[in-house]
Amino acid sequence: MKKFIVFSVMLYLCFLPVTAQSASGSTLSNQNANFPSGSINGRTEMGRNVAPLTVPNVELNITSPQSGQEVAFSVRLLLLMTVLTLAPSILILLTCFLRFSIVLDFIKRALSLQQVPPTMVLQGIAFFMTIFVMWPVFSDIYKNSYKPLADGQISIEQAYEQAESPIRLFMYGQMSDDTSYITMFMNMSRLERPNTLADVPTYVLIPAYILHELTVAFKIGVLLYIPFIVIDMVVASILMSMGMMMLPPVQISMPFKLMLFVLVDGWGLLTQQLFNSVIR
Repeated sequence: MKKFIVFSVMLYLCFLPVTAQSASGSTLSNQNANFPSGSINGRTEMGRNVAPLTVPNVELNITSPQSGQEVAFSVRLLLLMTVLTLAPSILILLTCFLRFSIVLDFIKRALSLQQVPPTMVLQGIAFFMTIFVMWPVFSDIYKNSYKPLADGQISIEQAYEQAESPIRLFMYGQMSDDTSYITMFMNMSRLERPNTLADVPTYVLIPAYILHELTVAFKIGVLLYIPFIVIDMVVASILMSMGMMMLPPVQISMPFKLMLFVLVDGWGLLTQQLFNSVIR
C-alpha cells in the first residue's frame, strides 16, 4: 500500500508541469481572444504599399569584332581603363605633389616628431596644395580637352593632345633653368639634342621631370634641416658638459625646435616658399 501511494505521488509530480503549461497556454489564447478592438495580429508579410527591393540586371556580352573600327574602339577602351587605373600615380608624379610631400616629410623629421602630425594629414596638405597650384593647368585641360570631347567636337586623339600640352608646359617650366636631366635621357635614348620643347618626347620629359622634382625636394629638405641640426648640436654639447650623458638630447631639443618653428610662423613660411618655388 505504501509503495502504491509513493508511485501515485511521483506520477502526479511528473504530470504537474505539463498540466500547468497547457493551462497557461489556454490562458494566453483567452487573452489574445480578449484583445481590445482595433488591434491586429502580428504578421511577417510585407505591406502592399511597400515597394520591394529591385536589383539591377547586369549583362556582359563578349563578341568577336567584325571590323577594324570595333577593334580600335576596344583598344581605346582598354587604354582609357589603364589611364584611370594609373590616375593616382599620374597625379603624384606629373604634378608638384611629389615635391610638396617630400618637403613636408622632411620638416616632420627635422622637428623630431614621430606621430604628430600624422602622415595622412601631411599627404592631405600636399594634395590640396597641389590642387591649388595646378588649378590653372586643370582648368586648361577641362576647357580645351574634356569639354570639347564631351560635346563631340574633337576625337579622343585630339583630346589627348590637348590634355598633354598643358602638362608638358608645366613640367618643362619647372626645368627651364636646369635641363641636364632632359639631356641625359635624350642621350640614353640616342636622340638628337633638342632645340625646343616640341623636340622632347613625352616619354623622355616625364622621367626627367621626376628626377628634377626629387632633386629640388631634397635640396629644400637639406636647407630645412640645417637650423634644427644646430639646435640639436647645441643641446647635446650642453648636456655633455653637464655630465648628463644618459639623457636623450632629442627630448630636450624638441620643445626648443617647436617653439622656434611656431615663433617664426613655420607653416606659413614653408607654404609660401613652396608656392614660390613652383609659381615663379
